[in-house]
Amino acid sequence: MSSLSKLLKLPSLTLRRWKALQKRKSAVAPSLSRDVGGLRRWKIPVGAILAFFAFQLFSNNALANSEAVGTHGGFTTTFLWLALLLIAAKLASFIERYHQPAVLGEIMVGVILGNLVLLGVPFFESMKLDQHLAFLAGLGVVILLFQIGLESNLKDMSKVGGRALLVAIIGAAVPFLAGTYWIGPWLFPGSSLNTYLFLGATLAATSVGITARVFQDFHQLKYKASQIVLGAAVIDDVIGLIILAVVSAVVKTGTVELNSIVWITAKAVLFLVGSILLGQILAPHIGKLMSKVQAGVGMKLTLAICFGLVFAFIAEKIGLAAIIGAFSAGLILDSVCFRYFKDPKIVWELKKHMHGYEQTPRNRQLIKMINAHGKRHIEDLIEPIGHFLVPIFFVMTGMSVNLEALFNLHILLLALGITVVAILGKLIAGIAAGKGVSKLIVGVGMVPRGEVGLIFATIGRGFGVISDELFSVLVVVIIFTTLLTPPALAFLLQRQSKKV
Repeated sequence: MSSLSKLLKLPSLTLRRWKALQKRKSAVAPSLSRDVGGLRRWKIPVGAILAFFAFQLFSNNALANSEAVGTHGGFTTTFLWLALLLIAAKLASFIERYHQPAVLGEIMVGVILGNLVLLGVPFFESMKLDQHLAFLAGLGVVILLFQIGLESNLKDMSKVGGRALLVAIIGAAVPFLAGTYWIGPWLFPGSSLNTYLFLGATLAATSVGITARVFQDFHQLKYKASQIVLGAAVIDDVIGLIILAVVSAVVKTGTVELNSIVWITAKAVLFLVGSILLGQILAPHIGKLMSKVQAGVGMKLTLAICFGLVFAFIAEKIGLAAIIGAFSAGLILDSVCFRYFKDPKIVWELKKHMHGYEQTPRNRQLIKMINAHGKRHIEDLIEPIGHFLVPIFFVMTGMSVNLEALFNLHILLLALGITVVAILGKLIAGIAAGKGVSKLIVGVGMVPRGEVGLIFATIGRGFGVISDELFSVLVVVIIFTTLLTPPALAFLLQRQSKKV
């Protein structure tokens, strides 16, 4: 029997042995199984009660110590918080059993941890202010968009580029105009035009990270609808930054110059187009040069990560969001850039065993599958880093949500009214998706405001044009649009997959 035949038969042999072992166990100890089942029913509630009292006893002491220690002590405390945060994020993945994306569980667990202080548990309050966690969260969203770029295909995205541009323009213009000239004057009469401008700017924002993660969780990144949403969300970020720059200039000087608008737009377009064109030309040559130094996995991973970080740095330096740079870097890098590097070990071994057996249709199909796994090796290398860093971003995003605003009926009613406008404004944008694409999926995918909307609202508050009341309202709107999108998008994606 050949080595390949043994390799292919190994899983079935292992499965038969495992089933026989399970049958013997069930025959020997059925009563023990019933006893363990009884214990399992009590394990979760008892554990939750004990954990609650442990936090109560430990929280005050931990907070006192974290305030008293210096820089070194604060850094070591971050290790504990990081461990708790990651465990909480993974425990929240139980939501996937109910066909919901993992990102929803991560955001929700962040909301719970960030608001335990309302129940007298202040342990996690210092975590919100930890700069090390803030840095890791920022790195997490950069890695996420870099992953999304790697898994996206530039040719496929270019095919839907016109639709994505139209969706982005409508998705930014409609909420901005509605917030500035309709919902603002209606719900907040007597406020200044600057206030209405910042309200409209906040509603125009889109958080690409949340939507991208939902598509990733459901393995839908290759479909037209997801390509349109991702392209539109990136363009929407650029449009949002232009709107923010113009509105900020109006607030600070009372006027805005056409030259500044043209320059901001030119920077964004030049960066996106220039980085993709230059990157496609230079990346293969850089890959070949680095492979001559060392062609192993370490160099391959280092080259990819450095590409993402450098592009994120350049984007931030010219006034764009770092995530736009990371996404562009992911689009540029493909298998051609790494063709001079060694194949993954498993791919190399399988190719060696398959040598000489390529003639049959079955083996040709196996060779094709092996080559496909070899081409996506870089995505497999980045994935564990994403598992570590990306949940930090979403849990920290959830922790920034203050649920106290929900207990104020006046604020809650105002927020509900604005939320309806915020959702409808993005749903209208889905009409531009064109034929053969779910317009509802595209529209819902553009709904979350997330951290982008929060940044806009915070800047307006810093200028003094967003009152405390309006800021609380906008925070609630951001909560609703952020939390409602993942389950709604999950439902639509599941319904679409059933039709297919």
